[in-house]
Amino acid sequence: MGRGPTRLSGEGRVRPFCMTPPGPTLADLRAALDAKAKPPGALGRLDDLALRVALVQGSYAPDPDPARVLLFAADHGVAEDGVSAYPASVTAAMVRTVAAGGAAVAVLARSCGASLEIVDVGVNADLSDVTGIVHAPVARGTRNLARGPAMTAAECEAAWQVGADAAQRAAEGGIRTILPGEMGIGNTTAAAAVLAALFGWTPASAVGRGTGVDDAGLARKADAVRAGLGHVGKEARPREVLAHVGGFEIAAMAGAFATASDLGMVAIVDGFIATAAAAVAVRHDARVADHLIAGHASAESAHRRALDALGLEPILDLGLRLGEGTGAVLALPILRAACAVLRDMATLDDALALGR
Repeated sequence: MGRGPTRLSGEGRVRPFCMTPPGPTLADLRAALDAKAKPPGALGRLDDLALRVALVQGSYAPDPDPARVLLFAADHGVAEDGVSAYPASVTAAMVRTVAAGGAAVAVLARSCGASLEIVDVGVNADLSDVTGIVHAPVARGTRNLARGPAMTAAECEAAWQVGADAAQRAAEGGIRTILPGEMGIGNTTAAAAVLAALFGWTPASAVGRGTGVDDAGLARKADAVRAGLGHVGKEARPREVLAHVGGFEIAAMAGAFATASDLGMVAIVDGFIATAAAAVAVRHDARVADHLIAGHASAESAHRRALDALGLEPILDLGLRLGEGTGAVLALPILRAACAVLRDMATLDDALALGR
């Protein structure tokens, strides 16, 4: 489903579509890789990853750096139905922990050489005293998706714009690769509902254990998704689905993915919830898919199925189920290595010349 020129908030920040920059074709890039000092295809998927970044950047010298994690945090009304193993108050506590540098994504981002931006897009708490984060709350959490639309159309648009603005800031700061992540108790239920609506899945096949719910909790998640789908029309457009059963942080990630595509950036997709956001963005505009790289396959039961539906193959499979962008961050060093092969590796002719 197409769209017109991208609208980005702020004076002087309206930019037209940025198509893939002029540069080498896929055939050109494959020929360059095949000319390297190795048997063609000997580095397996590293070749494919290098080609993907090179096509986005329009360059024989692809480079995913600088890279930035965009962590969007929000709460969900459906958490009141006992769909998580943790209370909703954990969202705010974890935002504070990330801002203090102690959460997993903060630790891993430092370790893997990615910057981190934290965005409050709808946490149900006053975080005005927390420094080092972007304060852009649309509301204090969504409504309960099992009882009616989680967001109004205007709220969904506002959350999407928060993500678009974050991607725009990244581009203006020279960032080449974004890694959208999320934080929000109840968001695996919202993501499952989004994916079920987009792909026609049954509620039972869409939900997983998320934070570690027991069988009763899993049943409550399926019931919530089933109720939420009852409010979504069969002809609902992707962003209508998002407003009915999504979340503010899911909408923000979708906006970030879509805007990364507009601006010629690479986006690494994290886990189940980020993949739901990516699915909305791709269903909204199929061109977004060319800019996406799947960081990992999570332990959430339906994640691989969602990746398959988007035609994405994950780089890693480490049994992760934390979210936050952690799997995307861990995939970044492998993406760097793949790009270095195309950018820096000698050709076979060069190698033979050295041997003469």
